[in-house]
Amino acid sequence: MNRLLAAALALVASLAAVSSASAAPALLAHQAQLALNEASSAWILTSTALVLMMTLPGLALFYGGMVRRKNVIATLAHSTAAFAIVTVLWFVAGYSLSFGSSGVATNGFVGGLQAAFLNGVTPSTAHSLAPGLPEFLWIAYQLTFAIITPALIAGAFAERIKFSASILFFFLWHLLVYAPICHQVWGGGWMGSLGVLDFAGGAVVHVNAGVAGLVAALVLGPRHGFGRDNMAPHNLAFTAIGAGLLLVGWLGFNAGSAWAADGIAGVAAFNTILAAAAAAIGWIVVEWIDHRRPTLLGLLSGLVAGLVGITPAAGLVDPKGAFFIGLISGPACYAGAVWLKRALKYDDSLDAFGLHGVGGIVGALLTGVFATTAINPAAASANLLNQAIGLAAVVAWSGVGTFLILMVCKFTTGLRVPKEEEIEGLDYTQHGETIHQ
Repeated sequence: MNRLLAAALALVASLAAVSSASAAPALLAHQAQLALNEASSAWILTSTALVLMMTLPGLALFYGGMVRRKNVIATLAHSTAAFAIVTVLWFVAGYSLSFGSSGVATNGFVGGLQAAFLNGVTPSTAHSLAPGLPEFLWIAYQLTFAIITPALIAGAFAERIKFSASILFFFLWHLLVYAPICHQVWGGGWMGSLGVLDFAGGAVVHVNAGVAGLVAALVLGPRHGFGRDNMAPHNLAFTAIGAGLLLVGWLGFNAGSAWAADGIAGVAAFNTILAAAAAAIGWIVVEWIDHRRPTLLGLLSGLVAGLVGITPAAGLVDPKGAFFIGLISGPACYAGAVWLKRALKYDDSLDAFGLHGVGGIVGALLTGVFATTAINPAAASANLLNQAIGLAAVVAWSGVGTFLILMVCKFTTGLRVPKEEEIEGLDYTQHGETIHQ
């Protein structure tokens, strides 16, 4: 572990040297002179706070309520650690790798290091993708997406992973998986140039995290007692509060991705609410038929399924399209979280793949069906083939990258806690803390 820490410090030092050496007063390739839009800046400031709230406390409570009492603190710690690690990495290199210029004329797979340590960013610069916003604000807003993505993955390996392994995983995964995919779709890379549409993160965030979660669940194996012991959520009230915070925060996630306070932001906001409601209904109908009773957890899961499904399409479809995306996403995610998991017998603890992987895939494909230029001129490039190509690329990059990172963790920190510690609970064995009755 000491060798890993030394290597990480050496990497930071080398990046700092690169940043200092490349410092120059001229604008970087991805930059423009700021032409401030005060209304849009105010909305993105608000959206940044809303999306940050999605991880802390939204996702933390949503996941924390679904685990057993003995693992609540460990689950909350994953979301908190993801926030801390990704924020620092975003400043050091993540932003530059995601939204910096790749230096490749044909649009590469990852950005360069010109903006490492935010070199060249000033109050008067803007990213070329959002010239009306201060670049510092753009950086903060995009950071919130980078934070929640690995935090979502933690739902798949909850209740059995070493905390040290999760720390190393978050570190490597942000640099080697999230940043390249973000660049390829949003930062000037090949998928964006191909015409792959991802309005607010269906592929970059949800499919990326969902596939990584599935790989992690398969590599780690099931929890001890899975399929035999009672692993019911310990506090659905926590989960309901977390889902409510996610719903509100998702308005910043989707409507904020218009990058302006305009009509597209307005339709994205309405589509987000409508799709969540439609998916909750779709999920609960299937659950009622399948289990003979509706559950609060089902309603909450359906709500999140709809939010995930509409994310890639939020500012590209009209409300009719949003309604159908939500109505399809609910049952599809139910099938992924219940029937698929049961059939294949893998232990995705909190359904990271069932909700985010399946919902993101469904939403991304349906974006190619329902996107319309009547809502957004960018929908002109919409087609099912491009969406499928983009999804295949994200699945492959995330799946292979996640597997390799898990192997690094396995042979350095180790992945799973010992059986006795898992049975006792990660709160005490990993953190020395407990939730009192």
